[in-house]
Amino acid sequence: MTTTHKMAAIMTGLIAAAALPAAAQEKPGFRDTPMLPGGQWRVHDADRPAPVAVAPAATPGGAPADAVILFDGRSTDAWQGARGAWPVANGAMTIPSRAKSGGENNLVSKQSFGDVQLHLEFRSPNPPTKTSQDRGNSGIWFMQRYEVQILDGYQNPTYADGTVGAVYGWKPPLVNAARRPGEWQSYDIVFERPRFAADGALLRPAYVTAFLNGVLVQNHQAMLGTTIWRQVASYKAHPDAAPIQLQDHDSPVSFRNIWVRPLTDAAIAQDLGKDGK
Repeated sequence: MTTTHKMAAIMTGLIAAAALPAAAQEKPGFRDTPMLPGGQWRVHDADRPAPVAVAPAATPGGAPADAVILFDGRSTDAWQGARGAWPVANGAMTIPSRAKSGGENNLVSKQSFGDVQLHLEFRSPNPPTKTSQDRGNSGIWFMQRYEVQILDGYQNPTYADGTVGAVYGWKPPLVNAARRPGEWQSYDIVFERPRFAADGALLRPAYVTAFLNGVLVQNHQAMLGTTIWRQVASYKAHPDAAPIQLQDHDSPVSFRNIWVRPLTDAAIAQDLGKDGK
C-alpha cells in the first residue's frame, strides 16, 4: 500500500468514527441496569473502573510485574537473621546446621506486610535421616506470628495439625499433597491479616488460603491466633504490618523463588466494613 493509500485509509476510519452515534463512542456497558448491593455500581456499569493491568510472569510460578521479590536465587538482601543470612548455592538458600551457625537463626524479611499473596518453593533434604517433626521441618510465619507448616510430609507419619500444609497446631491440610524428599515443592498462599479495634479487641481473625503443589490444602481457613507449641493459639493486638519469617528448625530445608504481592482492602472488601476493619 502506498503512503497516499495509507493516509486515505486513516482518514476514512476517522470520518467513520466521527459519524457514529455518541452512545456508540462511549465505554461499553450500561447505565440503566439495576444497582448492585452496596449502591455504588450498576450491573455491567459502563462507569465502573477497569482492573489495573498487571503483567504476569513468562513462566508458571514466576513473579508478576507488581510483586516484591524476596529471594531470586542470588541475593538475600531482603532478609536478616540473628546470625546472618542463610548460605546460597545453585540458586537456593539452605538452612545451615546449628553447629555451623551457632544456634537458631530464623530469617526475617526486612520489609513488613499485612494482607499478601505469597509464592515460595522449598525442598526437603534427601535422603531423610530423621522422622516426624524432625524431618524437613521449617515454616512460614506471616507477621512473625501465624504459621503455615513446612515439613517433609512424604510417608512421614506425624500429628495431623503439624504436617506440611497445616495451620500449625490448629488445622490439618485438606489433603496430603507432598512430593518426595529432594523434589522442589511450591506454596501459593493468600494471607489475610486480623483486624483489631482501637481497644485491642479482635474484630476479624486472620484467614489463610493455601495451595501446596497446586492442590488446595487450606480454604479461607480462620486462624486461632499466634502460633504456639502444645497450646491453643490466641490473639493479641499488633500493628497492621509485620515481617514474614522463615523458621530455622535445625533441618537443612532449601528455598528458592520467593515473592509476595501486598493486597489492598479491595481483595477482601466483602468481609470488611467501610473503615477497612
